[in-house]
Amino acid sequence: MAAAKWRFPVHHPSMKRRSCYEEVRGPVPERESPDPLERFDSVYRGLVALLFNHVPLSGHPGGSLSAGRFMETLLFRIMDTDVGAPDRGDADVLSLAAGHKALGLYALLALRDEVVRAALPSLLPADERQRVRLEDLLGFRKNPRFLPGPAAAARSRSLDGHPTPATPFVRLATGASGVGLASSVGLALAARDHYGPHCPRIHVVEGEGGLTPGRASEALAAAGTMGIDNLLLHVDWNQSSIDSDHVCREGPDPGDYVQWNPAELAWFHDWNVLYVPDGHDLASIRLAQERALAMDNGQPTAIVYRTTKGWRYGVQGRASHGAGHPLCSPGFYAAVEELASLSGEAFPRCDGNAGGCSNGTDAECVAQCFLKGLLVVRTALERSGIAQALARCVAAAASRLEARSRAPRPGAPDADAALAAARDVATGVRTLPEARPGTRRTLRSALGETLNVLGREGKGCVLAAAADLLDSTSVSEATRGWPAGFFHARRNPGSRTLSTGGICEDAMTGILSGVSAFGKHLAVGASYGAFLAPLGHIATRLHAIGALAREERAAVPRVPMVLVCGHAGLKTGEDGPTHADPQSLQLLQENFPRGTVVTLTPWEPAEVGLLLCAALLARPAAVAAFVTRPPEEVLDRVALGLAPAHASTNGVYLLARVGDGHDATVVLQGSEVAYAFVQEALPELVRQRIRVTAYYVASVELFDLLPPQRQEAIFPEAARVRAMGITGFTMPTLYRWVCSHRGRQHSLHPFREGHYMGSGPARDVVAQAGLDGASQVRAIQEFLRG
Repeated sequence: MAAAKWRFPVHHPSMKRRSCYEEVRGPVPERESPDPLERFDSVYRGLVALLFNHVPLSGHPGGSLSAGRFMETLLFRIMDTDVGAPDRGDADVLSLAAGHKALGLYALLALRDEVVRAALPSLLPADERQRVRLEDLLGFRKNPRFLPGPAAAARSRSLDGHPTPATPFVRLATGASGVGLASSVGLALAARDHYGPHCPRIHVVEGEGGLTPGRASEALAAAGTMGIDNLLLHVDWNQSSIDSDHVCREGPDPGDYVQWNPAELAWFHDWNVLYVPDGHDLASIRLAQERALAMDNGQPTAIVYRTTKGWRYGVQGRASHGAGHPLCSPGFYAAVEELASLSGEAFPRCDGNAGGCSNGTDAECVAQCFLKGLLVVRTALERSGIAQALARCVAAAASRLEARSRAPRPGAPDADAALAAARDVATGVRTLPEARPGTRRTLRSALGETLNVLGREGKGCVLAAAADLLDSTSVSEATRGWPAGFFHARRNPGSRTLSTGGICEDAMTGILSGVSAFGKHLAVGASYGAFLAPLGHIATRLHAIGALAREERAAVPRVPMVLVCGHAGLKTGEDGPTHADPQSLQLLQENFPRGTVVTLTPWEPAEVGLLLCAALLARPAAVAAFVTRPPEEVLDRVALGLAPAHASTNGVYLLARVGDGHDATVVLQGSEVAYAFVQEALPELVRQRIRVTAYYVASVELFDLLPPQRQEAIFPEAARVRAMGITGFTMPTLYRWVCSHRGRQHSLHPFREGHYMGSGPARDVVAQAGLDGASQVRAIQEFLRG
């Protein structure tokens, strides 16, 4: 489909642009003719049709076909990769931000494996788990516990509906719109910082629909600003989404969704732009991709291919987004006709005709027909000579990679060294600087200073960002001592402070997840907890999925990212209820598989560094630390009869016991309520001779990682049924620890009176919530009267 003419917006004459724009058309001189990718594309399109035919309503054939030719060229002509080592750190990466094209990605990876198996099998890894074989396609969108018989017999892997690192050669879990682009930016940033200028290239595939979310624009802005020049974005501009065939403005015609086109959007954010009017022409595609590699102006590059969704499939436009030909219909057989002619064999039927499989209702029979169809694909590759030609391309890619001799730059960041230092702190081998009792400091500064210590041990492995709150959240402490200003890959590569788009928690968390996924950095992001917890939740979830999947497949240990949920709790009251959000902890605490995300709720500065190091020692995918804004008094815990700060690393601990027996058991969580309890309520309880056992919840997830016997010894089950709670967060965060109806009735939390708190100084807001010391004493007295 030819694109209408369009022009870029006029920029101010004095604007200094670093990027460039070019329109690219073939042909390319002095190429082998005919290009074996022409015949290979017939096999690819046929395999995509075959996949959808046997796994109906479970993929997106249209987008997989519109992007097919430029992905084929990347994989076989452009990228420097090693088919025998899917987790090789110096190899180029193909990142599918458009996760709904998974069907196409799996088809390409399986076909690459197949051509190598047929022609140069010595290139393949010995471990089949590190391959994507043709037989593995039988596991597309199948649960690993319920694979059909033919798939189980072929030892097929389960291929997720959207790619995750459970699949070899996939580095990130994508799928949520915009997050894949943001995390790919982070992956490229980490590779650029670790290897320096001679670094792996990150090729990102996205569609124009995936560029419409706000976090995508934020990610584009960050990459353009930081000069991430090893990042190449390949945009499949087919104008079709689920509901529209005119997503973007094109020529004089307004778009249904947005009034830009992808080339304008990338150009606006100071990316190089190569526009390919015919995104199905192999010569133009190859020329554009080679020119992109030659760009040397320090900016990321976007190649925008104008394509047709469902190209040569028989179903086009939005109709092919998540649907296609019915099972074994005439349309399906027309779509695989080219493939069948290359093999000289016919495809089986699964529609109940000619001995088919009960109209597709017999899953085992359909899977058997699918397997027979895959054998037709194998025959086509072998008989046509495609396997021999393209296996040489795969071998050349590995040779190019070896010749580049990519190595970490001198003084490259080393997250393992930082995590080793955290282990030493958590196990008592090493101590952190301590504040003198009686002085005042903030929890957020204690966190920043600990990150600084770890970053120095890891040779600058801490890369930190904030939603325009570097000093306010004290995350700037983490990068103190490194070059000032924001990171830029060429102008300021020594800086450890990232410019992630401004007030952009959404893209910031996505970018940091990609940095962490690369495995050489501790990525740190900060904002108000009220905003970071909800806006960062999706990227954190995808990062946890990816980290767990890669660890299970390849035993690659997780490297955590750290979310600084700053200004947490009611003491942010000057900003009012919009910023002082008790619910933020509830969004992250206990909401992920065990061990993948650890939340921290320290109450005083001495606990902060110890808790962070204990959390890092557990190697989760993410650590979310909830720290408050105002300075607090550093207490003499020994003189006050409180448990030592290191007790907090158990997650839950006995904070204080007043008198003998158990008149009242109180569970505390939140800095504001713990300070009020220790400094105001506890002296009054002593005066009134009320016997109290007080526990503090510093990290639910760290507590859960303890053996059950240890958990029972610290916080007995019997204590839960006689406890009341006091929290600066929400009542659901207490349900685990306060199990009786009466205990919950008497528990204190910010929403107890049925309204949000007003603005004002911290003490006033805490008192309005009924969480000050006097209110706590009254609540405990009332609880005991029962």
